[in-house]
Amino acid sequence: MRNAERGTRNRRVCLAAHDLTLLFRVPTSAFRVCLLLAACTPVTTRPPFFPDPQALVVILDARPDRVTAILDSLVPAESLEVAHSNLRDGYVETAWYDTQARRSRHHEHEIASLAQTVKIRFWADPWVPGQTRLTVEPMYRPRYDPSRGERALEAIVDKDHAGYKLAQQFVDGLKKRFGVPKAAQEPTR
Repeated sequence: MRNAERGTRNRRVCLAAHDLTLLFRVPTSAFRVCLLLAACTPVTTRPPFFPDPQALVVILDARPDRVTAILDSLVPAESLEVAHSNLRDGYVETAWYDTQARRSRHHEHEIASLAQTVKIRFWADPWVPGQTRLTVEPMYRPRYDPSRGERALEAIVDKDHAGYKLAQQFVDGLKKRFGVPKAAQEPTR
């Protein structure tokens, strides 16, 4: 490879008059490279996994930050506690919620019935300008195993489960509040 292809320059210079560092010059500075890497770091509070493919999905006529802000206030109104929330990332996660006792559980050792305790996660992703693709994931743990990761033990609840019905209530409430785009509406027969 020639020096011109790499962006270096060399020329005949009297060594007594100039420094040796001037013989070769690379135009990319370390500062610019570090600045580029710092600008591209994927710092997010979202979990390192994607939503379950069987989760509820709805397209809303609102921006993701508006949907997340409403979810942040709507979830506590339904007597659930918000465990994690980030407006910029468009992510809301509830604490474990016992659907029989109708109260949140903070620690795993407080959960009496694994089958009736759910965690609901909301992903608000931009769809087209001014619209949001909201994914609602009601999950439960069929068993407890401290040797495995949290996500490896989770499964989506059935459609007749109280946790799924609660997630469906959130979706219906958000549909009423923001509306659904005409292209995403189901055809009536």
